[in-house]
Amino acid sequence: MYKNIDSYAKNTLPDLSFERDAHSAGAKFVAGIDEVGRGPLAGPVTAAAVILNAKQIPEGLNDSKKLGAARRSAIAELIRDSADWSVAHASVEEIDRLNILRAAHLAMCRAVAGLRQRPDFALVDGHMIPQDLTVPARGIVKGDARSLSIAAASILAKTERDRIMVDLAQQFPGYGWERNAGYPTKAHKQALIALGVTPHHRRSFAPVHNILCKDKNASC
Repeated sequence: MYKNIDSYAKNTLPDLSFERDAHSAGAKFVAGIDEVGRGPLAGPVTAAAVILNAKQIPEGLNDSKKLGAARRSAIAELIRDSADWSVAHASVEEIDRLNILRAAHLAMCRAVAGLRQRPDFALVDGHMIPQDLTVPARGIVKGDARSLSIAAASILAKTERDRIMVDLAQQFPGYGWERNAGYPTKAHKQALIALGVTPHHRRSFAPVHNILCKDKNASC
């Protein structure tokens, strides 16, 4: 189920090049950070931070988008069993108050704060580093496809957020959250019109905001 860190990096992408660069510069603990859920109309934005165990890299670890749901869940369990990890969220209320980018960065900072071991350095998916991140960091565009640590974070963030949306779908049936995870699919937008806005919808997002504005009692 696991591969040694050296043999894994030789044969598979994403690899450990960025982590090794950080170690060479003096960092002992390097965390990968990623988030999921910027685009949905409903639900939190979720981030994860992972410090991989050098002797237990889960076999098949890859960008979460390149894995099927069953494989993603299986690898997530291996990550939880072998690595130092943390998952955190920013709520719908925080998304509406701060904007989605700042809320995503808030979730990232919370994820790092939840690690057992404070990292010396962080690898962040994307080109923007959260302003409030308390450790030195490097942004990596498409990092979940290039860094194993970020790929691990992408898997944990997605599996946890998907689980939350499945739970919310049971409380608010009809929107298809168990299938669309809150993203603005045609069926989801049709359900919004037919069923209305729930407490878990992001009111600052245009499709939701526009529906609220049709209510003469709404303030737009």
